[in-house]
Amino acid sequence: MRPYPVWKKSRHSGQANACVEVAANLPRLVLVRDSKLGESSPVLRTSAVAFAGFITSVKSGRFDG
Repeated sequence: MRPYPVWKKSRHSGQANACVEVAANLPRLVLVRDSKLGESSPVLRTSAVAFAGFITSVKSGRFDG
């Protein structure tokens, strides 16, 4: 049986629907989609390693304007 994505959005988003959802439960793969589009959203696929690097950069403030 193939694993299926379990979509989650940040707990900081509250009831907002203008967020991204992430599925990080798949082996070596992370999926990202637009929450307001749900099942019809295009899906960005990236490696778990690349996504972890992106999150580290966000947390460090690398993309702050």
